[in-house]
Order: sequence, then C-alpha cells, then structure tokens
Amino acid sequence: MGDDPGRLYRLDGVAHIAGVINDEPRRCISSVRRQQGMRLDERYVPYLQMAGLYHLARLNDRWFRLDEPLVSAFVERWRPETHTFHMPFGECTITLQDVAYQLGLPVDGDYVSGCLTDFHLYIEGGRPAWQWFHELLGVLPPENQVQKFAVNCTWFQETFAECPDGADEETVRRFARAYIMMLLGTQLFADKSGNRIHIRWLPYVARLEEMGRYSWASAALAWLYRCMCRVANRHVVKLAGPLQLLQSWIFWRFPTLRPSGYDEISWPLASRWSGYNPGNSNKGPRVQMARMKIDLLQPRQFIWMPYSAVDVVQVVHPEVLEPRHTMLWRCRTSLIYFAVVEWHQVDRVLPQFGGVQPIPSPALNIDFLMSKDGRGGDRWFPAQYPDWHLHWQERADHILQFDIVPDPGPSHEFLTWWYQHGKRFLSPEMLLGDPRGVPIPDEATQRGAGRLPDMDRVEDVPDRRRVERRARVGTRRSQREWNWVDQAMDAGDDPFRGVGRVRGRGGRRRVGAARQGAQMPGGGDVAGVDRAHQGGHDGGSPGAGLGDPTSHTDAGLGGGGLGDYFVGVPGDDHTLQDSTPWVSPGSMFGDFLASDGIVHEFGGPHFLDDIRTIMQEDEAAAGRVHTTGTQAPLDVDLNEPATVAPAHPFAMGGTPASAQSIGSHSVAGPSSSRPVHVPPMTPRQPVPDDSDESIEDEEPLIRRGYRTRVPRRCGTGSHLFR
Repeated sequence: MGDDPGRLYRLDGVAHIAGVINDEPRRCISSVRRQQGMRLDERYVPYLQMAGLYHLARLNDRWFRLDEPLVSAFVERWRPETHTFHMPFGECTITLQDVAYQLGLPVDGDYVSGCLTDFHLYIEGGRPAWQWFHELLGVLPPENQVQKFAVNCTWFQETFAECPDGADEETVRRFARAYIMMLLGTQLFADKSGNRIHIRWLPYVARLEEMGRYSWASAALAWLYRCMCRVANRHVVKLAGPLQLLQSWIFWRFPTLRPSGYDEISWPLASRWSGYNPGNSNKGPRVQMARMKIDLLQPRQFIWMPYSAVDVVQVVHPEVLEPRHTMLWRCRTSLIYFAVVEWHQVDRVLPQFGGVQPIPSPALNIDFLMSKDGRGGDRWFPAQYPDWHLHWQERADHILQFDIVPDPGPSHEFLTWWYQHGKRFLSPEMLLGDPRGVPIPDEATQRGAGRLPDMDRVEDVPDRRRVERRARVGTRRSQREWNWVDQAMDAGDDPFRGVGRVRGRGGRRRVGAARQGAQMPGGGDVAGVDRAHQGGHDGGSPGAGLGDPTSHTDAGLGGGGLGDYFVGVPGDDHTLQDSTPWVSPGSMFGDFLASDGIVHEFGGPHFLDDIRTIMQEDEAAAGRVHTTGTQAPLDVDLNEPATVAPAHPFAMGGTPASAQSIGSHSVAGPSSSRPVHVPPMTPRQPVPDDSDESIEDEEPLIRRGYRTRVPRRCGTGSHLFR
C-alpha cells in the first residue's frame, strides 16, 4: 500500500461526509431500530438455544438507546473501501470477535443466504411464499398489513404477543417461529423502514432444529458493514442494522466516551448498558463535541483488547470460546447476508488480536458487490455469487497467523505512513491547535516493525460505471443542484427541435442531420460536442473532450479555454462579443440565445467569475491528488452478473445440504477463484441508487440516468487528503 497510498481513498468520490464536513459540521444521523416488543416465553427457550439466538433474545429485554450524535461522529470516520474507522492513531473496526462477545452470536456455521421470495423454485419442498407463511404460522396477515413481501411489525406483535396457556407443541412452535422472525427482523437485520418483517426467514424457521448451523454473527456483521457504508454518504441520514452492537463496541473500546455509572458487567457484554438513554436534544453541538473528542484521542485511550480483562472472562459464556468459533475471529474472508457480500479485513487491525500493525496491503475493491442490494428478479444468491460464497466455505484456510506481543499496537513504520496519508482530523484546525505536530509515541518504536501475515490476494471486482459516476457527478442531490444549467441549455436547443433531436434517458443528446453540420466556435461542430458529452458513458474518460477538471494540462483558465467546458463558449484565441461575452462572432448561437432569454442567465456579469472559480478549484484539487479510481477499464461491465440457474433443488432450510467440511455446503453453478464473467451491458443500463439500504426483491427499480455536461463544483474528492 505504500506504493499507492491514494488507493486508501479510492471510493470517496464526492459523496463521503468526511469530504464536506466543513459545510455540514452539525450533520447527525437518525437511528432506525425498533424494540422487539414480544415477551420471551420460557417455552421458546429450547428453540432459541438450538438456533443460537438465546443470548440475543435476552439482550432484547435489556434495551438501551443509540447515542446518535456520538455515532454520527464515528460514521464520519468509516471508510467503505477498508471497512474500518480511520482514527488519529490508526485503524480499528468491529470484527467477528466483537459480535461474539457483544451479542453472544455463533461465528462458525453456514452462510445466511438463499433466495428472498421464490422459494418454490429453489428449495425442495418449498411452497409459494404466502402458502408457506400460512402453513408455518397458522394465519395470514390482512392485506392492509402487507407491503409486497414484508409484514408490519405491529401485526406480529398483536397476533403473537402471548402464547396461550396449555398450547400444544405445534402451537408453541408457531409462536416461536414468529418470535424468531421478529427478533431477526428488528434486532439484527432491520432495514430503513423500521417497521416491517420480510418473509425471507420462512425457509429458516421451517426447521427450527437446524437454525443453529448458520453463522448469524457473520451475517449480522455483513449487514452492519453495509449500513455503515451507505450512511457514510453525505445524503443518507438513516442508519439501520444491529445498532446495539455498534453502540456497545464504541463504549467498550473508548473508555473516555462511555457513560458513567454502568460498571456492572453481564452476559452478553452489550447488556452492560441496559437502560442507557442519552436523549435527543442539541444533536448538532453534540456531534461537534464528539468529533473534537475523537480528534484529541491519545493512543492509550483506545483499548485494543478489552475482552482479556478478568471481569470479562468471568461472565463470558463457554460456547463462545469454543475453538471452532475463536479461530475464525482472525479469518480474512467474505461476510454474507443474502445479496450483501462484505469483506472481513482483520489484516488491517492486527492489534485488536494482540499483534503489531505493519503498513497494510492495498484495500480490496469490491465496489461491484457493494452496489448490489437484491433488487430485480429473485435469484439464488449462492449461484449468483459463487466465488464469494466459496470464500466463506473455505474460511478455515484463511485464518491469519502472526506474532502476539505484550503491548499490541501500530508499528513506528505504520504510524509514519499513517501520519502522512491518513485523514486523521476532522475538526477545524483553529479548535485543534494543530495536534499533527505531536511526535510518534516511543512505545511504537519498541514494538518492532511487525509482519504482515501470509494471505491469498483476492482479485478486485470494481464497478467501473459506479466509480466513474461518483467521480463525475457524486449523487442525485449534487446533480439536482445543477439542473438550472441543464434547463438553460435545453432552452438553447429549441431552434433544433423537429430536425431529429432526441433526448435519451441518461440525458445525452442525439442530434439530427441538420444539426451535425452546425459549426461551433473554435471550429468544432455540434455533433462533436455532443459526442464529447457522452464520453463518460461510452467508455471514454469522464469529461473527455470537455476539458477534464482533474487534468493538469486542461484545468484552469491558462490550460484551456471556456470552450473546453461549455457548449458555445469560445477558446482563449476567440474574440468575445460585447453584448454576449461568451458567444463568439459568427456563431449561430448568438441569434437565438438572446431571444430565448439564455443570455440573461448565462451572460450575467458574474458568470465568467463563477466559471473561473470552479475551474481554479478543480485545478487545485487535481494538483493535490487524483482520486477517480485506480483500476484500468475492464473488458466487460460487471454491474450485472450472469443469471445462473440452479443445477438442482436444495433441501429445505434455505441452503444446500451439507457437503463440505466446517459447515460448508455445495454451491450450484460454476465455482472458481475468479469473478463470474458476464457479457457487457449497454451504457444506458440504470445505475443503482446509493442511498437505499433495504434489501427488496419484488420489483425492478427504474432509475433515471445522470447528465454529464458540466463540471461539478463539488470537486473530485481530492480535498479529503491532508
């Protein structure tokens, strides 16, 4: 990674909140989490124990609320490309070890995957969704309590709140199934709706005795990673997922940030904060205060190994410490939750397991996987993403081996690299007093250099179109901010309507034959400009032909004329008209722009000053660092994997029958160590929406394309570097 430090920020684009923290200093997330709300009947306990969810159910009775301002300050430091928090002292993250201790969930087991709705197509003995729902729970919800394939939580609570006294075994099983579906849908895998339970859990509760063979810890961590990656976007403010895990992890690792008076330790460890209620007033100032506290953290104020304390060992449940679970804490592998696939990058946080952190390897680019949310026609995900499921099946082969030291922490070499390339501080320098001059602690030198464990390098699977779009336009909101430019330019096209002009779904222009011969200022033609506008879509570099704002040769007023940026703007060697300063003499645009009122919007006295400022900012940003991605263009577009039909139906329970060691199971479809090869798509394929965290699979989501005519003033993300 030392050879390519810029790759540390590969996925920033312009959407990460850390890049605009000075513009939104009081931005605060809101939590989406609902208390399970159903009484834990002792008759459910045997089924919960078999499923490995009993400790989580006990935690449900020890409710505590999320400190949203504090969590917001941590979200600002979450990096989607590394799945770690970037702190002044280095990197840290939530691992499978934390899930085991905080929630008491099993780590080893089969992945939690399968399909979402079409069970009868993939699972042996599976019924159509709602028929199976009626057979397993004994009742169907009314239509007004159903939203596509999700049922309102209130209906579950009212229908299954109390199991009748003297109920037979089958009735108890039905109520236990409803309790487990509520537990999973609210405590671990809640989406941004906050009030719905998806029926994807039917294959799992169909056989309660087999639920214990799944790795609920890895699925919960995958969903938390995905929710954190999404809410790190500046335009997303709702955070879902297992938030008790996130809150408790912060309190256990950062003693200076934890509330006072919560000293009693019980199992699971997250129950320590039972009854905590931080309140919701003054969120903005509290976010700034929490941000300042994190910026001023000293290395010794983070606990690398909080679970080695004697009082923790005394309360931990023995099953969590079974070797088959503990060995996977240091496993570098995929984390799977249906369509969600994330990466367990423990090689970046070796001190959390007692090691010395050297300079890490480059972050794995799985942006293609991070753009998938299960939308579209239902699929069998083990066949859709076989390579990543195979990583989890072979998890025992990817356990990192490294030296354990008495004083774990980052090495001197790592801190030197981190101080140079990491974004360590987010508060204004006037408040920090510029603590970047603090020298590297002496104990870092005493730890030695550290050694990066031997591990197989997984190939990147970039989503080329997604990365280019982020670098080009950011998000839908940043696009809407420039709609006035598009509208004005549309008005400028009025004289050509009726001669073959067509606007496509993505905002690109197709010009008729009458227009292709129209000459532009500087000797170019209209069709050529239109082709330049399409450069980012048709395989060319973003902004090709428009004066790339990230290029040293084209950026700025000195490197290229305004004609490189806007249609109708002449180069530096053209004479400007007095009445319309941005239209050159002899241009056909001069006649109709004045009549259509375009000059009023574009020809104002401050227009050229604004454009000059934008171009100078782009040039300065490009001079610092270029962050539009490090991957070479691919031969195929990986945004949509090939449809692989299952080779055979699978046993009921949501996954194939066990066929491999360590809880692994067979995968339908091809398996290899390389990503699935799929045919390229057309450039006008809809782009996934970054701001949606839910996994829905009922209807294809039709999204609008993005226009790329003008440079985005929000920059290219290079301002995230120090």
